[in-house]
Amino acid sequence: MKMKKIMLACSAGMSTSLLVSKMEQAAVKEGLEVEIFAVPASEAEEHLNNTVEKVDILLLGPQVRFMKAQFDKKVAGTATLVDVIDMQAYGMMDGAKVLATAMAQLAENN
Repeated sequence: MKMKKIMLACSAGMSTSLLVSKMEQAAVKEGLEVEIFAVPASEAEEHLNNTVEKVDILLLGPQVRFMKAQFDKKVAGTATLVDVIDMQAYGMMDGAKVLATAMAQLAENN
């Protein structure tokens, strides 16, 4: 299985960077090959346009969930999925839960 690339986007990219490290810890524990990174929502489009580094799933922080429709349009016709991070998992910085949800979605759509 090829390495999965997970991008998190929130207002400024700050709160999600803590979640990224929690997700990375969970990935190591589970032996998953994933690359996880966070960007401000304003830069997410730029990353999605980069054809070299394809993102498998874009996870939006609850505070930018209103942008989901915009990103759905942006990735239409590509293999990239878009989802909103569960508010409770986000608030508790539950990296294992967020990672498990993302991996389940990727498995479901492959």
